[in-house]
Amino acid sequence: MSLSSLSLDSNPRFAVGGPCYRRYPQLHHPRSFVACSAKRPAVSASLSVAADSAATESLGRIGSLSQVSGVLGCQWGDEGKGKLVDILAQHFDIVARCQGGANAGHTIYNSEGKKFALHLVPSGILNEDTTCVIGNGVVVHLPGLFKEIDGLESNGVSCKGRILVSDRAHLLFDFHQEIDGLRESELAKSFIGTTKRGIGPCYSSKVIRNGIRVGDLRHMDTLPQKLDLLLSDAAARFQGFKYTPDMLREEVEAYKRYAERLEPYITDTVHFMNDSISQKKKILVEGGQATMLDIDFGTYPFVTSSSPSAGGICTGLGIAPRAVGDLIGVVKAYTTRVGSGPFPTENLGPGGDLLRLAGQEFGTTTGRPRRCGWLDIVALKFACQINGFASLNLTKLDVLSDLNEIQLGVAYKRSDGTRVESFPGDLRLLEELQVEYEVLPGWKSDISSIRSYADLPKAAQQYVERIEELVGVPIHYIGIGPGRDALIYK
Repeated sequence: MSLSSLSLDSNPRFAVGGPCYRRYPQLHHPRSFVACSAKRPAVSASLSVAADSAATESLGRIGSLSQVSGVLGCQWGDEGKGKLVDILAQHFDIVARCQGGANAGHTIYNSEGKKFALHLVPSGILNEDTTCVIGNGVVVHLPGLFKEIDGLESNGVSCKGRILVSDRAHLLFDFHQEIDGLRESELAKSFIGTTKRGIGPCYSSKVIRNGIRVGDLRHMDTLPQKLDLLLSDAAARFQGFKYTPDMLREEVEAYKRYAERLEPYITDTVHFMNDSISQKKKILVEGGQATMLDIDFGTYPFVTSSSPSAGGICTGLGIAPRAVGDLIGVVKAYTTRVGSGPFPTENLGPGGDLLRLAGQEFGTTTGRPRRCGWLDIVALKFACQINGFASLNLTKLDVLSDLNEIQLGVAYKRSDGTRVESFPGDLRLLEELQVEYEVLPGWKSDISSIRSYADLPKAAQQYVERIEELVGVPIHYIGIGPGRDALIYK
């Protein structure tokens, strides 16, 4: 079955003629736009003036971003944040991670098209003039970090002197990962669907105040006692966790070696970040996960253990709210989710399978197939409200190119037909509500080689502009492929 043969009524949630189905009016005349990509292929002399003008406009768009800017996810993660960070990093001095851990999976490509999958190292690492900061709000698994650094170095990416790790960041140990799996097994049918990377247990250690921080590695004389407390606590909580003296001894020996290697990276990043702000250096914050997985604002308890929304920038880096300027929200042209939890616009029929295959929707971190569905405008407006986005990056627009029609989930309704005004925190309501859809025409053509907004098919422009109209935030960046140059500036 091909994308072009996708039937809109393949999922009963939005059957044609059903109560949650509304057809959007026919194509209107688009506004005029001039746009381009950050990197353009070689052009003939006759086009050089136009290309130069377009490139100047692209640089102007990026150059207008504030001194401290951020890139955050709008949905349930996997929106393509890493690519935008990689592109923008060429114009920033520092790229910083403020929360999460190796549960983040950011796939980026260098100028030669080589693929890199990053989990802890900020996506600015491919730009040799960029300093990468792992902030105090991140939980750090040192074996994973060193493996990532070794992989980058072996592929010609220099990391020496370019990665700073906060002395206040908490250490994530292998046993945190084991506990994560035991915890999921306990939950049985109500499991969260975590990456089993130990993120939740590590943040739990942090919050109950028996965690171990990066700076503690400078005091190896007290590390055995602190580790013993952590391991004993885990053994008391989980019957399946077997704590032995050998485990403690092996862990201490391993972390003596790690401490020696990590020492050049350890930094008081709170001072570094604030000093950099005083020096007028440009800083780009890279969010992991996304707003709908936020510990407070997401679909709790099916969320991550940190704050991937705007508030996490300040607490995870130690910078003042007034220092934070433009925030860019990254949103996929449709919606995906990994793991358990509510997903109002999920397409459980063939349409969801087709989106998954066309978009290659398999997790960077876990390889798990992602659940797929139409773009959820209610959730997107909620994310924009919480974060105060200055603009949006709409990614993977090209994935929709073969569809005859495309749907937008524009409203939620209760079973009695009354409208739900915002994204609810009540999980039972989320599971029971009905989604009202608008249907827009597809464009039925390959757009992956287009680099100017004005050259997009009119139906593609209509889709972009309708999203802008519904959420009230401009879309300044449009992804139409995985490569660095596959970006339209609008």
